[in-house]
Amino acid sequence: MKNKISRNIFSVFFTGAFMVGCAQNTENIKKDLKSHYDNGKFKNHELEYSSDFSDFASNVYTFLTDKTENKIASKDDIPVVKLKKEDLLQMPNNSVVRIAHSTLLLKMDGRFILTDPVFSEIITPFGIFAPKRFHDLPITIEELPFIDIVIISHNHYDHLDEPSIKKLKDKVGHFYTSLGIKQKLLELGVDTMKVCELDWWQSCVNETIRLRATPAQHFSGRGLFDRDKTLWSSWVITSSNTNIFFSGDSGYFNTFKQIGENYGPFDMTFMEAGAYNERWKEIHMMPKETVQAHLDLK
Repeated sequence: MKNKISRNIFSVFFTGAFMVGCAQNTENIKKDLKSHYDNGKFKNHELEYSSDFSDFASNVYTFLTDKTENKIASKDDIPVVKLKKEDLLQMPNNSVVRIAHSTLLLKMDGRFILTDPVFSEIITPFGIFAPKRFHDLPITIEELPFIDIVIISHNHYDHLDEPSIKKLKDKVGHFYTSLGIKQKLLELGVDTMKVCELDWWQSCVNETIRLRATPAQHFSGRGLFDRDKTLWSSWVITSSNTNIFFSGDSGYFNTFKQIGENYGPFDMTFMEAGAYNERWKEIHMMPKETVQAHLDLK
């Protein structure tokens, strides 16, 4: 793989400085969030997405009774190249390994960036209803080298995996995440000086790499009582010579165009595409929308 990714050629679709002064006080920031924070909850720019337990129950019932063939992939159908620490250390700059779901390991400016680290076999509190990971991991947390930067886009179970964070926390330089999620990381044992939480359009610089939180169209929550109490974000990751976009989870919305105009063009976009369904298309893109978002981002 060439050290420099050709601009506007590649797109991958999948199924993130010293921190004092960067991790700003969440309550002070919230006072100025009139556009996407109201009455203790964050909200989307373009629509209000609401669902309740009945929607959850309906979705579970549909999942269990759906007769679609090959709905869940077989591990035998998905080849996985096993990797060792030495393989990652030898990765060229501007290269990436997809580990699972939204978990990507990027190497930029000689530094490792890990997005939404999920290494668990099952990630929801309702294991009986949850599908297992579709394929084996190419590498385990124990085999990873030191990770300079971890990006956590939002606090859903399939993006913020508690067991993975607990295992990773002592081999990570800094965590970057959306507003409100810092407290969860602290509860998991992450050092407060390692965490930078950002509002939409804010950024931090870590040596030669700038990380910027940008809007997404989604929601947040880990239980019945914390719905939308924390923010969800997409991310712009810019090194000395490469510009990357990581979507996290998002429905299609017009702000993709604004992100492209403000921070594009991008050398590579990593766009969500595997969770689509007409039942929740407002918060997860349909395939054609994923392609259009990639084009909007330039």
